[in-house]
Amino acid sequence: MTPIRILIRTGLSVAALAAATPALADVVAKATSPDGTIAVTVSIDGDGRASYAIARKGAPILNDSHLGFLFTDAPKIDRHLTVADTDKSHSDTTWTQPWGEWHTIRDNHNELTVKFREATDLKREMGVTFRLFNDGVGFRYTLPDQPNLHHANIADELTEFAFAEPGTAWWKPAYLWNRAEYLYNKTPLDAVGTAQTVMTVKLADGTHVALHEAALIDYAAMNLQRSEGTTFKASLTPGSGAPKVSRDAGFSTPWRTIAIADDAAGLYHASRMELNLNEPNKLGDVSWIKPGKFVGVWWNMIKGDWSWATGPKHGATTAHVKQYIDFASANAIPGVLVEGWNVGWDGDWFGNGNAMEFDQPTPDFDANELQRYAAAKGVYLIGHNETGGSSSHYDTQLDRAFGYAQRHGIPVIKTGYVTDAGQIERVDPDGSKHREWHEGQWNVNHYARVVQTAAKYHVAIDSHEPVKDTGIRRTYPNWVAREGGRGMEYNAWPGKNPPEHEANLVFTQLLGGPMDFTPGIVSLKGQGDSDLQSTLAKQLALYVVLYSPVVMVADTPENYAKYPAVMPFIRAVPTDWTDTRVLNGEVGDYVTIVRKDRRTDDWYLGAIGDEEARQSTVTLDFLDAGKTYTAEIYRDGPGADYRTTARHSIAVERRSVKKGDTLTIALAPGGGEAIRFTPATGGKRR
Repeated sequence: MTPIRILIRTGLSVAALAAATPALADVVAKATSPDGTIAVTVSIDGDGRASYAIARKGAPILNDSHLGFLFTDAPKIDRHLTVADTDKSHSDTTWTQPWGEWHTIRDNHNELTVKFREATDLKREMGVTFRLFNDGVGFRYTLPDQPNLHHANIADELTEFAFAEPGTAWWKPAYLWNRAEYLYNKTPLDAVGTAQTVMTVKLADGTHVALHEAALIDYAAMNLQRSEGTTFKASLTPGSGAPKVSRDAGFSTPWRTIAIADDAAGLYHASRMELNLNEPNKLGDVSWIKPGKFVGVWWNMIKGDWSWATGPKHGATTAHVKQYIDFASANAIPGVLVEGWNVGWDGDWFGNGNAMEFDQPTPDFDANELQRYAAAKGVYLIGHNETGGSSSHYDTQLDRAFGYAQRHGIPVIKTGYVTDAGQIERVDPDGSKHREWHEGQWNVNHYARVVQTAAKYHVAIDSHEPVKDTGIRRTYPNWVAREGGRGMEYNAWPGKNPPEHEANLVFTQLLGGPMDFTPGIVSLKGQGDSDLQSTLAKQLALYVVLYSPVVMVADTPENYAKYPAVMPFIRAVPTDWTDTRVLNGEVGDYVTIVRKDRRTDDWYLGAIGDEEARQSTVTLDFLDAGKTYTAEIYRDGPGADYRTTARHSIAVERRSVKKGDTLTIALAPGGGEAIRFTPATGGKRR
């Protein structure tokens, strides 16, 4: 019999009284992080509903939050649950990344698994596994194959995240037409609508929390729908059919992740949990993956000066590409991206890429000559496969496309899926056509097919209009970068990214993984000679602040020739690191990050701000003791301000520094600062 609790309170309505008297809950399992800071409690209430709660340093972060599933063809798993078994374990290992922000990552966690069983005749079982790190929690469901559940048609999860106190949230909306390409809202937590992940929250007591997911494989991506107050429920991305996920039983879901830290800087460190919750590298030797910078036949098209389509404005001509190869070679930039090189761009390709052929160049693009010319200059080409959202059409050409890339010495391909959300074209073997979401289960599996097929040909993938990053680069290291947000291209058009945008990205989207933002627009000019909301120094700082192993030097050779003072930094800054530290930061306001080059003993610092002038002091504790370094500083110059003609004002200076010294970082409105620290005796190349 369900126990009854009677609550008498003057002035409460019947509805309010009911809301104030939830069914009693009994704690059935507990676990803590290795350092004891974070605790997870699992409970079952009087109706047999399972929930979990998270506390940090004794203070609640998430109150009891429900667990379970809705199905399209079977009763939900929700009520009448009992505990069939529990299990605990501990693991403390380290592993190395072939490329990344850190060379070595520690995976230190405690694990709790609770197996629930229905007390009804169905007796279905559902496992929930929690991994507790010192700076966060990941949990996932397992649905075993069992007599009354051989196949799961999931309508949605009942997963909740019930924040224990109010706060401020940084989030962007889900299910709108422009996919993930929206600016971040900053609102009270109880004013969020339906949000994409990563969603970052600063609670009333100052604790920072980021909600996301890890290991999104053969499943629909999760969004967050606010149900009431500060409680959110998982909202799985739809597919073209009734179930949002359809799988044979005997699988585990992606991990739902809750990173927790004292401040925004701590969240960046905590984001390594995403990688730790993914399976190790499945590709074996990946020495063929080569991080690096690239230039591109791109910005002139974004501005409208050149075209992807053939004709008098065509950008991807043999002559144009040779100009970019010459520039890349002269500046020690290894890659040259070319967009619009292949058959299929003529006509209306937006949302309809069925004319695209990914192994057929246009007549004015001499692929063999450009391969020869690039190799002679010590440069390689980077390919571009734009699908126009026709995923099935691309599926039929994957071996052809990546075989072509391999034959032409192309180690990286940038893919694209430019179509409105919910308009991915799926064509089944019987010829029937369906419309899918970019982050629905079917297209999640399509992205996986692309990456796995590319790996067979030793090709890396930089996907645009992608599924969000959930740490799968650990398992498939050739998935080197993604777009999935408002990148630099929006600065070419009306409605530009505001100065705070990049300081938002660092503590939201980039907690999920690398972003191909395409920095380095030194002209600070977009379409129609319009002004970017940035200083010149900030464009340099973005190379350190916004991480990606493949980074574009995005402006044109002509524009770089106008600003020779910045080229030493652009030539030198690497894209692969052995260590990363966030020295300070606030979401959407400012951030200072230092990274250590994987090949030398050099450190690099990048600092960016928002629309306000900002100043901070940083201590150089990251430098090696006993060494003197030359700090090559690129900072906002006199009068620098993104709102004026002084946005190009930059000061370049050098000074000697050592471990323990302090530097004052002074950021102009819309500004930034970039520093290269080189040991005075010369960096040791590894």
